[in-house]
Amino acid sequence: MPEAFAKVLSERFGARFSTAAAVRAHHGKDESPFDPIPPDAVVYAHNTEEVAEIVKLCAAHKFPIIAYGAGSSLEGHLLAVQGGITIDLSEMNKVVSINAEDLTATVQAGVTRKALNEALKPTGLMFPIDPGADASLGGMAATRASGTNAVRYGTMRENVVGLTVVTADGKIIRTASRAKKSSAGYDLTRLFVGSEGTLGIITEVTVKLYPVTEAMSAAVVNFPSLKAAVDTVIQTIQLGVPVARSEYICDRAILAINAYSKLNLKPAHTLFFEFHGSEASVAEQAGIVQDIAREHGGQDFEWATRPEDRNRLWTARHNAYFASLNVRAGSRAISTDTCVPISRLADSIIGARKILDQADFPTMIIGHVGDGNFHCVLVIDPDDEKENAFAEQLNNQIVELALSMDGTCTGEHGIGLHKMGFLVDEAGEDAIELMRRIKRAFDPDNILNPGKIFAL
Repeated sequence: MPEAFAKVLSERFGARFSTAAAVRAHHGKDESPFDPIPPDAVVYAHNTEEVAEIVKLCAAHKFPIIAYGAGSSLEGHLLAVQGGITIDLSEMNKVVSINAEDLTATVQAGVTRKALNEALKPTGLMFPIDPGADASLGGMAATRASGTNAVRYGTMRENVVGLTVVTADGKIIRTASRAKKSSAGYDLTRLFVGSEGTLGIITEVTVKLYPVTEAMSAAVVNFPSLKAAVDTVIQTIQLGVPVARSEYICDRAILAINAYSKLNLKPAHTLFFEFHGSEASVAEQAGIVQDIAREHGGQDFEWATRPEDRNRLWTARHNAYFASLNVRAGSRAISTDTCVPISRLADSIIGARKILDQADFPTMIIGHVGDGNFHCVLVIDPDDEKENAFAEQLNNQIVELALSMDGTCTGEHGIGLHKMGFLVDEAGEDAIELMRRIKRAFDPDNILNPGKIFAL
């Protein structure tokens, strides 16, 4: 980066500006299968005004900017493929306001989902979007994150009320008020949600909150086959049972989870359910699902109603990604996140399993199957070029299968670097060109996270 530019940033931000190799390396990697690509420098911002100041300086020098939250993304979103400055928002970690009467909260972008829920405990409210990792709310909005609760509560798309955003020229805008609905102009909130830092830098997020329900109960049930488990989920959703969580874990993944989280779950095709509501409604939901599961050969129902038991179960589920890496020393994982209409879920997931069976390295399937979304995890040797290439071939086949069923290449991870080609296949060139025009209008010098989502 230009020496004069570095000097200005160093004088302004002091120790919060760094070109140290270790700091740059930390900010040049995520959980994707790509090798690290560090930025030229890192600046730690403390508020929206500082972000705007940094962006104005970068805009004057036409220098790339990458926003960084918790570093938990899976598709190469954070990699500085064209160099530039990473703005670390993790120290923007204040809960700005909790409006319990309106069921909303406003937080700085670096607040994590766990920190928000901790702050909400005295109010009897919760923020339900749960992607597994303790991701930042700004990052979750930028990638349109989802997670285990999406089948009942939706994704970030449905749960972001409004945003404060710094645009490519350093202006500060607010995309919406806290009103429950509005017909005022273009829906800028939805445009920035899922834009992966390519249209603006999200600095504050206003989200919906929900009451903590009177009763919560989780259940684990085993099935004789993958099809039996998936058919149980499909019938449950089609009957309108309002389950809060519905997760499929294959037998191979159960073994990995047992080893990593010190559990003793039966190594079989398994569903994790969770039910929220009143005592009576939870009992009713659980009874219906138990009857459906038994029709499909489900057995060994195990219930977890105490908070500590439920937390242990879901912590193990959330750690499934790291459990998969644990089965092979020095490995790296390629993780798909296709999503299909619920009526095509069985065909898609069974087809994916057949594709994965071509591999001689570890593979697993784990998914938020209640909304048609599931992950195939391919555990590869990062130094084996042939294995990497074959894994990507299998990944391509799984995505192609989902697209053939009117599905999507990414239900929750986003595009980043890894899925750029898939987006073209899914959306078509005309739609991609419209996206390019939006990008050029918002960021004419292409300084905001360049090289991501699609090629300009």
